[in-house]
Formats: sequence, C-alpha cells, structure tokens
Amino acid sequence: MEIRSPWLSVIGERLLDGVGRELDYWRVEKPDSLLVITVHRGNLILPVRSYRPGVARATLDFAGGRLKDPGLIPATAEAVVRREFGLRGDDLVASRTALNPVGWDVDSSTSNQRVYGIALELREEVVVSDDSIGAAYPATNLGGREALGDLVCVQCRAVLYEWLERNS
Repeated sequence: MEIRSPWLSVIGERLLDGVGRELDYWRVEKPDSLLVITVHRGNLILPVRSYRPGVARATLDFAGGRLKDPGLIPATAEAVVRREFGLRGDDLVASRTALNPVGWDVDSSTSNQRVYGIALELREEVVVSDDSIGAAYPATNLGGREALGDLVCVQCRAVLYEWLERNS
C-alpha cells in the first residue's frame, strides 16, 4: 500500500526477514529537516511559539524548515532565519557552524527523514524585532542548559546538545 502527497508518503509493505518469515512494516518518507541555532548579540534566540498539530499545542522550537539538498544547508539556513524572524537583506550572517553535516536519522525504523543542524551568528547590526522572538537565552553553557529545560522537541534538544558540546 502507498499513500503519496507533496508533504509525505506512507508505505506499507511485506518483507522477508533473515529466516524467511513474512513481516508487515510501514514507513514514512519525508523531506529532511534543518534546525538553526540562531545567535544574536550574545543570545540564543528562538522564534515565537508555533502551533503543532501533532501535539495539539504551541511549542518553542529553533528556527527550522525542510532541506531539499544537504549541499544547500548554509543558504537554506539563512532563508529559514529570514522567514522565521522577519529579516530582510543579504548580509545577515557573521559566522556559521555546521553541527552535524551528515545528518541524523529521525527514526530509522519507520522513516527515511534526517535532521541537520547549523548555528548561525547574526551580525551585531542586524535588527531582530522583539515581536519575532519567542525566547532568548544567553549563548553560554548555562543559557543553553536553561533552554533545554524549555524545549520539548527531541530534535531541537539533540541539535542544542551538539551546540553545547562544541561550545563548552
């Protein structure tokens, strides 16, 4: 069985295991995700909370979006940050650090999706409206640990843990 849409595909299939037993499996094919840890003026900034239908509530998450090509991580990250924080202009980024350029499997049992993470530090002179910031934490080990206490998304937490490892 296959159900295909522009956002995802669900595939049910019968497979043989190593000893010849038939097993029913289902899997989901989805585009990869990119999460962006955004640093501005010494703070980790996260966009305003967004309603998530899967958990039926608004959640605090890092800026993020779909990634069509892992070779386009820097450009995609900048586009995501522009969109989520309402920024204009071309020269926004002071530095960028790929956190996991190979990507991590989200759920290797039932999904092909991978999540990638990158940290972007915005230039000091970039103006980010307070209305577009859902939370801010000092861009320190302590501030990152505080953010972990507010994040419920396991993907966001994994990317933040990677950032903390590189910045401690």
